[in-house]
Amino acid sequence: MAGCWGVLARPPPCRQSSACFAPPLAHSLAHLLPLCSPTALLPCTPLVHPPPSHTYPCCTAPSHAQTPSHCRAPCTPTLPCTPPLPHLRDPSTRLAHAPPAPRHSPLCPHPRTPWTHTPCTHPPCTPTFAHAHPPLHTHPMRTHPCTHTPSCTPMPLAHPHSHTHPLARTPPLAHPHLHTRTHLLAHPHLHTHPRSAPAGSCAERRGGGETGGAHRCLWAPPPRPCRVPRAIERPVRAVRPRAAQARQPLAPAMGLLSDPHCRRALSRLVLRLNTPLCTLSYVAGLGWFLALAFQPLAPRTYMSENAMGSTMVEEQFLFGERALSYAREFAGHKKKAGGMPVAWLEKTMWNLGLEVHRQPFSRTLPFPDETRERYMVKGTNVYGILRAPRAASTESLVLSVPCSEGPHNNQAVGLMLALASYFRGQIYWAKDIIFLVNEHDLLGMEAWLEAYHDVNITEVRSSGTLGRAGAIQAAISLELSSDVVTSFDVAVEGLNGQLPNLDLLNLFHAFCQKNGLLCTIQGKLQRSDWDSLPAYAHSLQTLLLMVLAQASGRPRGDHGLFLRYHIEAITLRGINSFRQYKYDMTTVGKTLEGMFRKLNNLLERLHQSYFFYLLPSLSRFVSIGVYMPAFGFLILVLVLKALDLWMKLSKCETGSAERLWDGDHATGEESRPGLLVLVPPLLICHAAGLALYFLPVLGQHVATQHFPVSESEAVVLTVIAIYVAGMALPHNTHRVLAGGGSDRSWMTLKLLALLYLAVQLGCLALLNFSLGFLLAATMVPAAAAVRPTGPKVLLAALLVLATPAVTLLLGIFLQRELVEAPAAVAEGWQLFLAAVAEGLLQHHLYGSLLFPFLALCVYPCWLLLWNVLFWK
Repeated sequence: MAGCWGVLARPPPCRQSSACFAPPLAHSLAHLLPLCSPTALLPCTPLVHPPPSHTYPCCTAPSHAQTPSHCRAPCTPTLPCTPPLPHLRDPSTRLAHAPPAPRHSPLCPHPRTPWTHTPCTHPPCTPTFAHAHPPLHTHPMRTHPCTHTPSCTPMPLAHPHSHTHPLARTPPLAHPHLHTRTHLLAHPHLHTHPRSAPAGSCAERRGGGETGGAHRCLWAPPPRPCRVPRAIERPVRAVRPRAAQARQPLAPAMGLLSDPHCRRALSRLVLRLNTPLCTLSYVAGLGWFLALAFQPLAPRTYMSENAMGSTMVEEQFLFGERALSYAREFAGHKKKAGGMPVAWLEKTMWNLGLEVHRQPFSRTLPFPDETRERYMVKGTNVYGILRAPRAASTESLVLSVPCSEGPHNNQAVGLMLALASYFRGQIYWAKDIIFLVNEHDLLGMEAWLEAYHDVNITEVRSSGTLGRAGAIQAAISLELSSDVVTSFDVAVEGLNGQLPNLDLLNLFHAFCQKNGLLCTIQGKLQRSDWDSLPAYAHSLQTLLLMVLAQASGRPRGDHGLFLRYHIEAITLRGINSFRQYKYDMTTVGKTLEGMFRKLNNLLERLHQSYFFYLLPSLSRFVSIGVYMPAFGFLILVLVLKALDLWMKLSKCETGSAERLWDGDHATGEESRPGLLVLVPPLLICHAAGLALYFLPVLGQHVATQHFPVSESEAVVLTVIAIYVAGMALPHNTHRVLAGGGSDRSWMTLKLLALLYLAVQLGCLALLNFSLGFLLAATMVPAAAAVRPTGPKVLLAALLVLATPAVTLLLGIFLQRELVEAPAAVAEGWQLFLAAVAEGLLQHHLYGSLLFPFLALCVYPCWLLLWNVLFWK
């Protein structure tokens, strides 16, 4: 067999070849040469293999007569044959303490012939690489196989795991895992030393006719040059260390921050142009928001869920007259019972083939609700379950109808029973369908949801739900109070401003277009001429109405409570207006049938489309990536002002003689106050916020005993009293401390207030963009302009107008203007008081976060700004 040592750039798959030393595996030292190493062997140079019984890379039979002619060429050794293993580990003592080779070396295949070391008489050749082998685990006196280097062979790549001596002078190779300084082809287990082999230490063959066992090299010079892959023939390019590569791109950016001259130039720019930059940023934020109603920023809606991508279903609902019959019968029993006819509903659902259950519940309100005239609330929810004939009860859909007092929603109950009768005869349902009639609107819905999911969040007492279906995937709440409708209005705003998945809204809009139903949002019918100015004004009105509704945090229907449990839901309200086009119950039933059949095809929860969006119309939407820059520009004002104050405080620390504020006179050396000055304002402001949150409900009985007011009025008036009293609290306690009245003190307090407000609004905008944007639009200008020097009356008026209470009052007037029902001042005040009471009830009954956020976070921050104004 013949072969040579060649190196590939990438190791080929392991395969048996003539170059691999496969036969000598049974030998005790067969581990010296692996079968197929990462260094592949190219068949180009003849190589005489030793007998299988004695396999060594350096030594072969000592008889010169058995040596072919092509293997009798001179060589220059790179490693002696004699140094033992312990001395190979220490390069400094490798040659000094090497013991002499024994006369009968076990490394040579024929122990009869002595192994002598005869210096080579040929001129030395230039070594290019060396074949190193693993250390021999033998006696220390035993010799190590020698290693020779050919003179004219291609320069191979080094082994990835070789550890060579750092004194080698050959240039390094660009191997991804090698950081050495030699070109030696080393074995992973051998630490070679390029200077450990003296010249002439390898024995050569003796003169003609000799019969002694001379040691000779295994290799022979090739008769022709080896054909090496192109990857090896390419010139080696030095690789720059990664640290140097990473430092260069960051040098300009880091230099801008680390260079003191650049920092001073940047600080001068911010100080000089701070007011123009803040004004420009605020105007840009408002302008961006007003531009959201334009067509380029509001693309058309589209269906993202593949299971609901087409409305190609054939609706066959023809039970419109039956729905009206059920509605009239329900209205009669409702009037007779003085409330929801529970027994009649149970009997009717049983007759339709549903699995019927009832759920009684009760709830005591924290204070009487004068709007609905209730305090102790008791009711019963009735629901029927249509089990899916083609699947297990693992998923379900909900069709709910609130049972209100009076003649409201009678037609909705009739249509729901007619749909249950029709759905019962179909066999394609893969999900359970729950038909729910809840009493007392949101209270009944909250009691049913808590019992269905086995939680107790709002302290509603109920008997629990006896029957359960699968996990609820989607829900539709229906409100219908007339036999015919002219349009359907869809409500999407839920508790705390949550919104359903946009695909559910797109599904409703698609089926309305298919069946010819008019559909509106916020009571506004979309226009077709998007390019005109009236169309833009119409879209802007719809957008503002949605922003106001979402900012209130109130659920605009029973669907709003489903969103808390990650159930996508919407509320559909049938409207009978003066329009000439009327639609009967059959058309409405077909629309609901198509929606439920599409929801029945869902393989997973709705998640493909958007959860954060604004709607200028039903056919167009504004995503979170488009409307968030408007809020970002407003928050940038607070950041710029905080940066300005920080730079001025830095100047004050370095003892600069520049003025701290435009128009101020240069002051002398002032005593430097510590952070203790900020403690009294922070404690007083947050104590006022805690009183605003807890005292109104806890002190209502005390107020009714001393004042001729009801409990509801007492709660609202207590809120207003604490809110106003917070501005008159003794906020000048800082003056008793040394340096409390200095400019540095109020600047530090304002810096803290600006950062506090920016963090609050930023976190709020991620959950409820509308509320965060409205608070930012009103509070940011006052927060940026407030200071203890200047026109104090004007700044105080601006700060009062920026308070959250005034923002709520102005929002009520704006909402009435947008719905084209303007309110007078007295009516607006009554609506304001009702909104305050409703906010407290929404928090205690359903867990709304609007009132606690305003009382515990925004109001104390506003009081900090009020402290800054009256600091001196």
